[in-house]
Formats: sequence, structure tokens, C-alpha cells
Amino acid sequence: MGTTPDISDVVKQLRERGVDVVRLSYSDLIGVDRGRDVLIDELANAVGHGVAFCRAIFHTTPRGDVVPVQGGLESGLPDLSATPDLSTLVDMPWEPGVAWCLADTTVNGGEPAMESPRWVAQQVVAKLAELDLAAVIGPELEFYLCEEDGAGNWVRYANEPGNAYVVGRKGDPRGILLTMLRYLRDASLQVTAANHEFSPGQFEINLNHSELVDAADRAFRMKSGIQEIARHEGLLATFMAKPFSDEGGSGFHLHFSLVDKAGKNIFGDPAGADGLSKRGRAAIAGVLAHAPALAALLNPTINSYKRFGPDTLAPWLIDWGLDNRSAMVRIPPERGEASRMEVRLGDATANSYIAMAAVAAAVYLGIRDELEPPAPLEGYGYDPASAPMLPQSLGEALDALEADSELVKILGEYFVTSFVTYKRNEIERFNASVTDWEFREYAYHL
Repeated sequence: MGTTPDISDVVKQLRERGVDVVRLSYSDLIGVDRGRDVLIDELANAVGHGVAFCRAIFHTTPRGDVVPVQGGLESGLPDLSATPDLSTLVDMPWEPGVAWCLADTTVNGGEPAMESPRWVAQQVVAKLAELDLAAVIGPELEFYLCEEDGAGNWVRYANEPGNAYVVGRKGDPRGILLTMLRYLRDASLQVTAANHEFSPGQFEINLNHSELVDAADRAFRMKSGIQEIARHEGLLATFMAKPFSDEGGSGFHLHFSLVDKAGKNIFGDPAGADGLSKRGRAAIAGVLAHAPALAALLNPTINSYKRFGPDTLAPWLIDWGLDNRSAMVRIPPERGEASRMEVRLGDATANSYIAMAAVAAAVYLGIRDELEPPAPLEGYGYDPASAPMLPQSLGEALDALEADSELVKILGEYFVTSFVTYKRNEIERFNASVTDWEFREYAYHL
């Protein structure tokens, strides 16, 4: 976060660029972009007094129901205040005349909303700073594009197999990916590359690396931007972990390194085992030690656990390996300033702030406790005899999160309690619902 500019200068510059609306937004608990469009004449008031939202919007379900999380229904549905962080103000090129600004949220006259994912990320950054370290993260996000089939159903766009890394109109006949790449570049999100992924209709866009909160801001905005641009094209962009039974899931991989106060990468060490520093190895060990709890935060839906399994290119076991994509934590071959780990645990439904904060919290604990990882995986990464297995359901992962008192302490008990309450309610609602699979399986013969 940079120095807050003078609001009168900001308004003047916006007017000169033809901007008359500022979209003020923040992430709810599950990463949905919540916000208001503010006319530019009201921006100074928004900065001075904040913009009111119902606090329960943080924990509203995708279908619009309010989950009884603390600070919501039981408190009479009070307000929170969203204050523009003017250092995040950028133009929104797919909405001419609109600029986009992220907000920080407070309650009770100025206290931080402790369930705010952005606030949680900021607190974890402060914990790492106690060790004179900062996290640098490069996010990779996969998603599917879907189009309507004429009968009201969403089906895979450009549904042809074998187009992994095929470029141009063959795998993307309408050129949607290039449109997205250019728009996201013009929105100052520091996108670096885009490609067709392994499955039909599946794509990936990569972001440049930066410090944790900025990386989370950009990943949050990119997901929102992709969804908006797709709608402009009459398509649906989904980051659902595994939207189709017959195709692979969508991941959210984090390329994670550590730098010291001078900004020097300390993850690698030419004299260290596998070219990694002692603290780099401790960071890996921290992620492995807290992986069961991390699964709840990086794989946060019931559907998430259908992405896991042997031969899926998604992790199944709690392991790490050198340039091995079947491991949960992969160490890419580069060293020196490019030394890093790729945490492959997360799926694309993960909230960017929560995912990055959770991994950084585990890294903090690994370094603080001077942990050492086991021997790295060699070869095939799906043999359950070789490493502990990740949780196989959301309920199992939530149990692990609640039991991980050290991780809970770093992330904040208020946040974790809110998250777990929300997700337990999700499981209850799913268990009470009759699925299409059940009807197809049982109705005719039974």
C-alpha cells in the first residue's frame, strides 16, 4: 500500500480521464466481489466517512442466504463501513468511464472487521515482518469458460479435446482469452501470460509476483474481471474446483518465496541441501506440517475434494518434490533470486487473501519452530504408502483446521470461527439437498 493521494487531485485526474464512476469493492468470506458504484462527486464523502454495507454480506451464500455467523443475524444485521484505499485505484477498461478501488472494512466506529479476508492477510504480513521477512507470491489461476446450449444449460465453450497450450482460434474460436489478457493488462493487474489449459474450455492466466497483499489484491481483481469480461461476451467464467465429472479441475497455484528487509531472496542457498536455505526448507516443512488445516482454506467447498485423486495433476498426498508436479509442494528448478516453492494444494475457488495468508501463516510457523521437511518425493506422487493423505472431504479439513491451534492463532480466532461456521452450514445445506445423481441412480429401479 502506497501513500494516500490527495482526494481533490484524485478526482481531478479521474475527470481528465473521462471517469465519472468509482466502483468500490471488497472480498467477502468466499471471495465474491461485493461493492457499490459511487458517482465521482461522492468520492470525497466515501473517503471521509466510508460507505455503509450490511456486515452480514461477508457471509452471504452464493444463493443469497445469510448464514448465522457472529456479527450478523444474532447482532441485528449491523452495518460495516468500507473505506476506499486510494492506492488501489485503477481504470476498469471493460467498463468505460469507471475506475475501480478496493476498500478496507471497519465496524463499531473504526475497529477492523476481523472476518475481512484482506485484513487477515495484512495481519499475517505483520507476523512475518516480526521475523524480518516478507512473502512474495506469484499466483496462477485456472478457470473454465462456458456457453449456453440453447436449452438454458451452461456447457463448455470450444468443447474440443487436446488443446493444452494450443494458441489462437483453434482452441479459442472467438479470441476471448486475448481480450481478457489485454483488458487485465490495461487494468494494471500485471498479468504476464495466458494459455489454453489441459481440458476443453479451460484456460489459465498468470500474474506477476509481488508482496502478499498486493498479489492477493490482483488475484481477487483478476477473478472478478474475468467473470465480468466473460459476461460481456455472453459467456460464463467459472472458477469452480471441478465443474465437470469427465474433465479435470481448476487449480490456484502459488509461487511463494521469501525476501529479507533488503528485498533479497532468502529461499535459496547454493550451499544448502537441494540448493535451498535453512529457512526455505523450514518454510516447506511448515506448509507440510499444517497441510490438513490449510486444505480447509485452500480447498474451501464440498466440490473441492472431487478435484483430488491419483493421476489428476492435483495433489492427493502431503509431500514435496523437486520439479515434480505430482507433489503438493513443487520446487521449480530455478535458484538464486528465482528460488521458490510452488504450493499446488489450492483450487480456483479459494479466496486469494485467505489462501495466501494461510500459506504464509504456515511458513511463519515452520520458520519460527525451525522445522525440517522429510526427504523429497521421487517419481510418482500418488502412492498412499509414501506420504500422509490430505483430507478427503470439507468436513474432515474443517476438523483439522479447528484442531490446529497454532495456525488458528496466527490467522485470528474470530476469522477462523466465522469461516468454520459458514462452511459447516454449507455442509448442512448440501446434506439436506437431493442431488441429480441420487435421482438418476435410485428413482427408476428403487
